[in-house]
Amino acid sequence: MDPSQYRDAVAANRRKHGFDALDDDTNGFDSVWKTRDDDASVGDVVVLATVVDDTDPDPTAITARTDEFRDVLVDRIDGQPEPTTPLGYVAFPVTDPDPSLVDAARSYTVARRRTNVFPLVYDCASERLHRHEVPRLKGRGIYRRQAADAERLFDV
Repeated sequence: MDPSQYRDAVAANRRKHGFDALDDDTNGFDSVWKTRDDDASVGDVVVLATVVDDTDPDPTAITARTDEFRDVLVDRIDGQPEPTTPLGYVAFPVTDPDPSLVDAARSYTVARRRTNVFPLVYDCASERLHRHEVPRLKGRGIYRRQAADAERLFDV
């Protein structure tokens, strides 16, 4: 599968799972999708998701683009009348990613960045999604939600 086929497959999944396309300013991200629901473990959730159009990112680019997407997410939830758990997903489709790229995505964590944005690397050659693992200790709700969202939206 090539990166454009992956993007198309994720776009089809987002429609199937109730994600709506955002039409307004998304800080340079081409397609951003949004949904909102009530999650039993983390409460009211606003989810934004995108697939980055960069087929050869380096670890620094993973961090930079994820930081930029976090800004988009924060802009969306600022001023919400009720408490909301913001979640964001930035998928990077790459053919045969270097392990340092996968490590960079996995090391971008909620605890270190105080954010709920998860970079994901999709290996187009092996058709494998690299997502964040669910920790065994406290704070697993966000990571469980991330695993479920990653599976339903990005694991094609």
